[in-house]
Amino acid sequence: MNFQFDQIIERRNTGAMKWDVNENELPMWVADMDFQTAPEITESMVDRARQGVFGYTLVTDEWYGAYQTWWKKRHQFEIRKEWLVFCTGVVPAVSSIVRKITTVGENVVVMTPVYNIFFNSISNNGRNVLENPLKYDGNEYQIDFTDLQEKLADAQTTLLIICNPHNPVGKIWDRETLKRIGDLCVKYHVTVLSDEIHCDITEPGSDYTPFASVSENCQNNSITCVSPTKAFNLAGIQTAAVIVPDDNLRNKVVRGLNTDEVAEPNVFAAMAPASAFGCGGNWLDALREYLWENRRYAEAYMEKEIRGVSAVSGRATYLLWIDCRSVIGDSSELCRFIRCHSGLYLSDGNEYRNGKGFLRMNLACPRQQVTDGLKRLKDSVAAYESWVCSQC
Repeated sequence: MNFQFDQIIERRNTGAMKWDVNENELPMWVADMDFQTAPEITESMVDRARQGVFGYTLVTDEWYGAYQTWWKKRHQFEIRKEWLVFCTGVVPAVSSIVRKITTVGENVVVMTPVYNIFFNSISNNGRNVLENPLKYDGNEYQIDFTDLQEKLADAQTTLLIICNPHNPVGKIWDRETLKRIGDLCVKYHVTVLSDEIHCDITEPGSDYTPFASVSENCQNNSITCVSPTKAFNLAGIQTAAVIVPDDNLRNKVVRGLNTDEVAEPNVFAAMAPASAFGCGGNWLDALREYLWENRRYAEAYMEKEIRGVSAVSGRATYLLWIDCRSVIGDSSELCRFIRCHSGLYLSDGNEYRNGKGFLRMNLACPRQQVTDGLKRLKDSVAAYESWVCSQC
């Protein structure tokens, strides 16, 4: 089937957070896509809507089966039905788990730069953010295990949040790395919370490794958050799953989610994952091909056309991590300048901590918009450097 990823979908004035911008602005910041979801998902929801009754909804056997079948087929990981718990989203799950698994004043380790909402989930609940800064060698990011071990060994550290694959740097953590993390966390009695929401957006031919599939240590000491929302553009449906193999941990998680009232689905949240995982595979495969064509195009354009700017190599997510450290001036100031000068709305790398000198660009949009964004970026970087020099 020929999916229309080049089609421009008008999202202004629809309540879309991403597109709540000025008329001349091009938003390439927040991580949602400008593509219509898989046709099978839309059809199933339209069919359900025709019934016209939207009462209280149960999590069905189809919901459980869809997750189990997808992870076994796509990621070679067998999930038992009882391990799965519904939640209204990955972020609500993360915040609830932080509250239930840790206590006020304890440390939660994160590997920075990382998804910035983690910091809110930790700090807003009275816990301490403990950063394990990733090391960048100019080509890819790696974990500083000496620093990680030191942070995990702190008696006040009780939780590690990992992003697998990693947002914003696009890194797929390999099995050996995940096993090393898992063993260290067991040694120091630190629970692992693995955010795997980007797991299905990987380079064609590449797959990710579910943390809980790596070893017995990883399985029995972990909580994993997954969802079809990133891969199938369903963020507004508010649906996710939490995978908890260990009975004791799962009981705590279930109690926390229910206490926070984020454990009950709306009509579409219960059925959308079943449609996505049951029927959306071909659409997703085509999407991944299109996204990586966008990525290759953007990387080549930056290398050829934009002096001082380069794309960090990534094998996952549709988010391009851009190295601007060679551009004269300050990267946060650059980010603001780009938006004011050209209307291109990007994310400032400083939002993710340990991201000074970097910007994040969302490539999940039609090629025409990617081209427009890159041209705006080129013009803005040149104008910014001229402005900075004029201030000297």
